[in-house]
Amino acid sequence: MKKLLIISPYFPPVNAADMQRVRMSLPYFASFGWDAEVVMVDEAYTDIAKDDLLLQSVPPAVKVHKVKALKKRHTSKLGLGSIALRSLWFYRHKVSALLIANKYDLIYFSTTQFPVCILGAYWKKHFGVPYVIDMQDPWHSEYYQDKPKHQRPSKYWFSYRLNKYLEPIAMRSVDGLISVSANYVTNLKYRYPVIKDIPAATITFGAFDKDIQIADNNKHLFKSVLQSGYTNIVYIGRGGMDMHKAVIPVFNALQKGLKNQPGLYNGLKFYFIGTSYAAAGDGSPTILPLAQQFGLQEQVVEITDRISYYHTLLTLQQADGLFIPGSDDPSYTASKIYPYLLTQKPLLAIFNPASSAISVLKEYGAKHVYDYETITSEDIDRFILETTADSPIIQYNAEAIEKYSARQMTLNQCLLFDKVIDGKN
Repeated sequence: MKKLLIISPYFPPVNAADMQRVRMSLPYFASFGWDAEVVMVDEAYTDIAKDDLLLQSVPPAVKVHKVKALKKRHTSKLGLGSIALRSLWFYRHKVSALLIANKYDLIYFSTTQFPVCILGAYWKKHFGVPYVIDMQDPWHSEYYQDKPKHQRPSKYWFSYRLNKYLEPIAMRSVDGLISVSANYVTNLKYRYPVIKDIPAATITFGAFDKDIQIADNNKHLFKSVLQSGYTNIVYIGRGGMDMHKAVIPVFNALQKGLKNQPGLYNGLKFYFIGTSYAAAGDGSPTILPLAQQFGLQEQVVEITDRISYYHTLLTLQQADGLFIPGSDDPSYTASKIYPYLLTQKPLLAIFNPASSAISVLKEYGAKHVYDYETITSEDIDRFILETTADSPIIQYNAEAIEKYSARQMTLNQCLLFDKVIDGKN
C-alpha cells in the first residue's frame, strides 16, 4: 500500500468548499492502493462555519494530523487573514517531522489556500518526496486586471502580487497536476515550460450520494429558509458580478412573464443563498441589486450568509426547481453541480459557452442546459412550466452517474498518482 499525505488546511468539521474533493475521496483511496493521511489546520484557528455532520462521512480509520496557525485577531491588524499564510510555518514544522518519522510516497495539495503549496518544493528538496497540486481554482490570474475596482475582490492589490510571486515557487518543481478545468493546466504549462511533460488530469468533483443520506437522517436539525405557498427555485453558492451574464436572461424572462402571465409568475420565488464569503451579517448582495433593476425585488431573495453543507443539501431537496448560473470566465466549471443532480429536481443551468459544465450536464441528460449567449426567454419559460407542473423526479443517464461518481473521480486521482510515482522509479 502506497502512502499519501494530503495537505488540506480546511477539513471537517470546517464547512469550506475546497476540502470537499478530499472528503469525498477518502472512503475510496485504500481500495485503489493508497493509504491516505490528512494534515489540516486545527479548526480552532478558523472563523469559517463548522458543520459537525461532515465528520460522519470521514472514515474513522483515516489519520488526521492538526497544525496550529497564528491567531487571526493578531495578524488581521497587519492585513493578513489568510489561513494559508497564518499556518505556513506550522505546516513546515509538522510535515517535516512526519516525513522524518514515516515514509510517504507522495504529497497531495488539495486546497484553494495556495500559498501552502510552496512547501511542496521545500519538502521535495529536503526529503525527496514528489508532490501533486490540485487546481480547484486559478492561483495567479489576470482575470480581474481589466475589471473596475469595485468588481475586484477585497485586498486584490496585495493578493495579485503575492500570487504572482509564490506560484512559480510551487509550480517549477511540481510533479503532477490535477485540475477541475483543462484550461488551468494548459495555462500553467504554457507559463512554466519546465513542467510541460509532467502527468496532468482534468478531474471534476464527484457525486457523493452518501451525503444525501446524512442530510436526510438529520433534517430535524434545520429550519427551512424557503417560503411556503410559492414555487421555489433555488441556487446556493457564491454570487458576484461575473455571474450576471447568466442571471440576466432569467430576470428578462421573469419580467416578461409577470407582464404576460402574472397568475403564474407571481407565484415564483428565486433564491440566491450563501452568495458572499464574508462573515455572517457582513456580506454585500450582488444579485438583489440586479433584480431591483428589473423590478423583481418581490420575486428574488438573496441571502448572503452561507448555510451549512447539509442544510444546503436539504434546501436543494425542499426546492421545487434548481438554478445554476455560471461565471463569465470560460475556465469556470461549477463543481457544485453534483449535489444538484443528486436531488433529481428540475434544473436550469446557464454557463459561458466554453464552460466544461455544459457537456457534463448534457451527458447526464439534463434538459435545460444553455449558454448565456443563445438562451431565449422561451427556453426559460419551458423550465418554469415544467417546474410549476408537478416538480417531477428527473431520471439521469446511468453511465454518466457512474462516470462522475466520487468513487470514479478518486480512481482517476489515483491513476495520476501512480503515473507520478512510476515516473520517479
